[in-house]
Amino acid sequence: MTKYNRVMLKISGEALMGDQGFGLHPPTVERIAREVQSVHNMGVEICMVIGGGNIFRGLSGSAQGMERTTADYMGMLATVMNALAMQSALEGLGVFTRVISAIRMDEVAEPYIRRRAVRHLEKKRVCIFAAGTGNPYFTTDTAGALRANEMACEAIFKGTKVDGVYDKDPHKFADAKRYDTVSYDEALAKRLGVMDAAAIALARDNNLPIIVFSLDEPGGFRGILCGEGTYTKVYG
Repeated sequence: MTKYNRVMLKISGEALMGDQGFGLHPPTVERIAREVQSVHNMGVEICMVIGGGNIFRGLSGSAQGMERTTADYMGMLATVMNALAMQSALEGLGVFTRVISAIRMDEVAEPYIRRRAVRHLEKKRVCIFAAGTGNPYFTTDTAGALRANEMACEAIFKGTKVDGVYDKDPHKFADAKRYDTVSYDEALAKRLGVMDAAAIALARDNNLPIIVFSLDEPGGFRGILCGEGTYTKVYG
């Protein structure tokens, strides 16, 4: 049985693209929803934060001359679209889900009220936190670490395209070495690309482990919660 009762699942917006170069791929969204459902069925309380890079990325917008604050707000709106897509997929599987937005948009999502969100988790609803922290200049990685701490999650599960943290990109270098464990400070010093620096520092300061695993591995999320599979644990 799992040793975690409440976890944060952080995934990128790109994870929802499938093989497309842009946007949402509904079969991929449903596949990820089934992974979440299998963990939910174990009795684990699940928070989620999904990036928006498949629709719009604030940094790339500002790099092309757009004012950074405006670009970041556009990126936040992209995360709301992804959250609604995931909510639809989960509820199609019979998993009650709430989208909770850091920017008020009452017709499509609940506003973020910490105590209400905790109550949803206690009632075994999946909570998808959208619109980042509600502030420009902060990534969805940071939002994931922030909400995980606020919700008293026991770990952040970072779903990626590789099965852990490597010293260099394993898709480009055959000799890339995977870490079984790595410390927060080492991840920061070596810029290992686990999450951005603010998110890692926030996890470190609150002693919240980050578990990096492959979201492309069927059953991987559930397997790791059961103590199986390949992953890297960032802690200490």
